Amino acid sequence: MVVESFRLDGRVAVVTGAGRGIGAGIARGLAEAGAHVAVSARTESDLQAVAGDVEAHGRTALVVPGDLSDRETMVSLVASTVERFGRLDVLVNNVGGTGPAAFLDVSERSFERAFSWNVTTAFNMTQAAVPHLLDSDAAAVVNISSAAGRHASRGFTAYGTAKAALIQLTRHLAAELAPRIRVNSIAPGAIATEALAGILTEDLEEAMVAGTPLRRLGMVDDVAAAAVYLCSPASSYVTGQVLPVDGGTQASILDLGLPDLGPSVR
Repeated sequence: MVVESFRLDGRVAVVTGAGRGIGAGIARGLAEAGAHVAVSARTESDLQAVAGDVEAHGRTALVVPGDLSDRETMVSLVASTVERFGRLDVLVNNVGGTGPAAFLDVSERSFERAFSWNVTTAFNMTQAAVPHLLDSDAAAVVNISSAAGRHASRGFTAYGTAKAALIQLTRHLAAELAPRIRVNSIAPGAIATEALAGILTEDLEEAMVAGTPLRRLGMVDDVAAAAVYLCSPASSYVTGQVLPVDGGTQASILDLGLPDLGPSVR
């Protein structure tokens, strides 16, 4: 049955960056669909709250706090998950993010950090997970990219370029890991999270809503539902794809008001 194909009963998932926002929402969604979930981020108290929600759905949660910019931490996360549950079926690479900045204010270090935090983390996590995912009969990897990786916008040179690279990594991994492991990406648009709230003004929110065909900001559950689809047998014939969850936008709607560059002053 079609509805049953969305179930993840008995499956085991790892979700990175799962303490808050989209990552936490995805962890809850996967648990609601039947999966046991290992959650990881820096702040253990946040993870414990998410774990409580996972367990409220009758599933088992594993809390693994740590710095996910470190490859050894990622390897340990995978090992701890397999040790606890005896298997690994789903990996959601959600950890990432970089604040906006005008191009001339972006340092080489911060540009490289954006790549490391948004792309290299997904590379390392997937590489650590693949030997175990190969033992699953329905393995799936989902990378959380961004509409900023699809549409150009001032202020997002580092973040947007990194998220575009993550989309391309998704396509390459889908080719490399087929037919045993499916790899897809979600590109959320303006989602009402704490991260967005940090840069949102009332005027900016009104402009973003007006520029969105569905006339609202996205909710975390919108992304979580897409993740459940891509992680479940419902999408068993889907790989190497980018699923926009952006209200139908065809261009960036996040205008930070950065001015045109003027003549150089020497």
